[in-house]
Amino acid sequence: MKVLKFGGTSMGSSMAMLNVKRIVESLSKPVVVVVSAVSGVTDSLISAANLAASQKNYTEVLTSIKANHKTIIDELFAADSSINVEKDLEPVWFELDNILKGISLTGELSLRSYDTISGCGERLSSVIITYLIDGAKLFDSRQYISTSLVGKTHQVDYTVTNKAIQALKPELTQVSVFPGYIAANAEGENTTLGRGGSDYSAAILAAGLDAEILEIWTDVDGFMSADPRVISRAYCLDHLSYAEAMELSHFGAKVIYPPTIIPALQKQIPIKIKNTFNPQAPGTLIDGKKNGDSKKIKGLSSIRDVALITVQGMGMIGISGISMRLFSALAINNINIILISQASSENSISIVVSAADAQNARTALLLEFDKEIERKQINGVAVENKMAVVAIVGEGMKHTAGVSGQLFQNVGKNGINVYAIAQGASELNISFVIEEKDLKKTLNVVHEAFFLSQYQVLNLYLAGVGTVGKNLLEKIERQKEHLLKNKRLLIRVAGMANSRQMIFNERGLDISTAVELLKDGETGGVDVYVQKIVEFNLANSVFVDCTASDKVANEYLKILKNNVSVVTANKIAGSSEYATYASLKNMAREKGVKYLFETNVGAGLPIINTINSMVNSGDRILELEGVLSGTLNYIVNTVSETKPLSEVVLEAKQKGFSEPDPRIDLRGTDVLRKLLILARESNYPLEQQDIEITPFIPEEYFVEESVEDFMKRIKTYDAEFEAKRKAAADNNSMIRYTASLKDGKAKVDFSIADETHPFYRLEGSNNKVMLRSDYYFDHPMEIKGYGAGADVTAAGVFADIIKVVNL
Repeated sequence: MKVLKFGGTSMGSSMAMLNVKRIVESLSKPVVVVVSAVSGVTDSLISAANLAASQKNYTEVLTSIKANHKTIIDELFAADSSINVEKDLEPVWFELDNILKGISLTGELSLRSYDTISGCGERLSSVIITYLIDGAKLFDSRQYISTSLVGKTHQVDYTVTNKAIQALKPELTQVSVFPGYIAANAEGENTTLGRGGSDYSAAILAAGLDAEILEIWTDVDGFMSADPRVISRAYCLDHLSYAEAMELSHFGAKVIYPPTIIPALQKQIPIKIKNTFNPQAPGTLIDGKKNGDSKKIKGLSSIRDVALITVQGMGMIGISGISMRLFSALAINNINIILISQASSENSISIVVSAADAQNARTALLLEFDKEIERKQINGVAVENKMAVVAIVGEGMKHTAGVSGQLFQNVGKNGINVYAIAQGASELNISFVIEEKDLKKTLNVVHEAFFLSQYQVLNLYLAGVGTVGKNLLEKIERQKEHLLKNKRLLIRVAGMANSRQMIFNERGLDISTAVELLKDGETGGVDVYVQKIVEFNLANSVFVDCTASDKVANEYLKILKNNVSVVTANKIAGSSEYATYASLKNMAREKGVKYLFETNVGAGLPIINTINSMVNSGDRILELEGVLSGTLNYIVNTVSETKPLSEVVLEAKQKGFSEPDPRIDLRGTDVLRKLLILARESNYPLEQQDIEITPFIPEEYFVEESVEDFMKRIKTYDAEFEAKRKAAADNNSMIRYTASLKDGKAKVDFSIADETHPFYRLEGSNNKVMLRSDYYFDHPMEIKGYGAGADVTAAGVFADIIKVVNL
C-alpha cells in the first residue's frame, strides 16, 4: 500500500487537482491519499479568525474563500455533480460561519476555536478531491489521529492512533482520502498537528498502515542542494538519509515538515518527494540506506529573520545550572531555540531564536538572571537582530577532516563575518550565524565550494568600455568555452559602466549586446556604480578598471574594503602618493582579495609579476633600466630624414598608439608613473617628485591650446629632433627614451644606445626592461615585447583576472 500526500499547490486550482486525479488513478490499488487545503486557504482562515477576534470585518475574507472553492468546483464538475459537492461542503461552511460569529461577538479566540477554523480548509479540499477521483472514499482523520495537549502544542497519542488506524486497514481497498493537518483529542474536540501538519498526517497513516512507501507530492522536483530562488545552479538531490532530511527541514528547507520523518524512520518506510506538475522527474528518495554518492555535503539550508541572543559574564564560569536555567526560562515562555553555541570557557552562551521571539526571550532571561546581572556576574543579555542561520548537512562529514576548514576559509575570504558556530558530535551538521544581508552571498559561496567545486565562478564588474574594455569583452567571450572546459572557470560580467551609465545582471550580461544596452543604462557616476556592487554582495567579485580616470581609481579602497578584488589597467592609483599605494596593497592583503595591475607597465608583459617573484624569493632589485613607452619607442623608431616628428606623432595618434591628446605621452608623465610603480614594487618607497624627468619635447610646447593647434605647432620642433636623431645615427646609435633606477634614484630621460646595447634593436612599439639584482647582476634579467596597443593591454588585464582564482 502506498500513501500519497498532496500539498496546497497540488490542490491550488482545478488544473492542479486534475493532475492529482491522473496520478492517483494511474496507480495500482489500494492507495491512501492525504490532502492539504487549497493553496492559501489556511492563511486566509487564520486571518478571518484574527479579524473576528479583533471584532473587525472578517466577512470579505470568508466570502473570498467560498468564491475560490465555488470556482474550482464549477470548473471540475458538471452542474448536477457540483450540486452534490456543494451540498457536502455546507456543514463545514455552516460550522465556520457560526464559530466566526461567536468569536466576533465575544472578542475571544480560544485554542479549540483556532484549531477548528484553521482545519476547515482540509475538510473542504478532501471532499472535492474525493468526488473527483474515481472510486474514492472519504475518511475523517479526526476519528483516527488522536492527540493530547502538552504545554501549548498538540502531541500525537500513538497508542490510540495506531490502534484506530490498524482497525481501519481492512476498509482501505481502493482510493481512501484523508484530510491532512486535522486530528481530535480524547474528548472529541478538534485539534491540529501544526503548520505543515498534512505531511505529518500522511506519515502517521503510513506508519500505522505499514505502507511500502510514503510519497510527498509538492511543486518542486525534490530536495534541492540549496534554495533555487537564491542559487541559480542549485540541483535536485536524488537521495538523502532520514537524518539528513530532518536536518535540512529543520534549517529552512520547506519541502517536508520535519516531524513527518519520525514515524517513517521508526518503521523504516521510504519517503519519496515528487512533483505534481512534473511527475516524470525522479524526485528525492529518503531512507535509511547509504548510497554510493561521494559528496561529503548533501544539502545547504538557511533560516532568515532570526536573532542572536548572548548571555555572557565571568561569573558563569564553573557555575552549575546556568544552561538549565536559561533553557527553562525560554521553555516556560514557549520560545523555540533554533541553535545553541557555548564557549568552552563557559563564560558565554549564545542562542538563536526567531526575530518575533527575540524581545520576549530577552525579557525572560533578564528576569531569570536579574540577581547575577545586578552583582555584575553576568554582563547582561545582548540581542543582535537581522541575522540568519546557514547549515550544511551531510552524513559524509563524519570522520572526514577538512570540511570545517574548507567551509570557513571560503566564507572568510569573501568578507563574511561568522558570529556563532554549532556542530554536534554526530558531525551531521555544521551551522553558523551571519548577518542576514550576507545570506545570499554566503549561500552562493558555500554552494559553489561544496556542490559545484568542479566549477568556479568569477563575477566581473567592468568600468570602461573603450578600446581596451571592448577588446577585453571579446577575449572573455572567445575564451569562455575553453576556460569552462579546461579550467573549470565560469566568468560572468555581472555589471558594466562608462562615465555616465551602468547596467547589471547577477547571472551575467550577454556580452554580445551589453555595450549597446549600456547606452540606455541606469544613470550614475562611478560612486553609484561601486555602491551598487557593494550592495549586490556577490561572491568572488572582481572590479575591472579599463579607464584612465582618477575618479575610478579613488574608489579602489572602498572596493577592496568590501572584499572585492581589483584588476586595473589604470596607473593613477599605483602612481599616486605612496601612502595611497601602500594602503591599497595592505587592504587587499587584509581582506584576502587581489589587487592586480600588471598592465600598468608594459601592457601584457610580465614585468611586475617577475619583479614580485624575485622580491618574494629574497632577491633584491639593485638596478632597473627600461624603455617603458611603446608609443614613444614607436616614434623614435619611425622618425627619419623623410618622416619628421610631427608626422609620426600624428600617425601614432591615428593608429591608437598614443593617447587622443599626444601631449600626455610626450610630457613623459606616463613613463614616470610606470617607473614609479616598478620602483615601489621593487621595495623603493618613492614619490613622483623623487624622480628626475626630462620631457620628450621641450616644456614650451605644453601650453593651453587645442590638440589641433598643438599638432601644427610641434612642426617647429621637427628640425631640432631630427638633428638629435641624426647625430646618434651618425655614430651607429639610436636615441631611446628610457627610465632608470639605480642606488635608489630614479630618472626619465633620453639615452643613446649603440650597437652593443640591448636597447639598440628595439623595434616598433616594443618595450624592454632590464633588471639587475643580487641573483642577476652580471647577466641582467631581460623582458621584451609589445608594450602598447589595446589588444595586448586587454590580454594582460585578462591574465590578471585569471590570477584572481590562482589557475
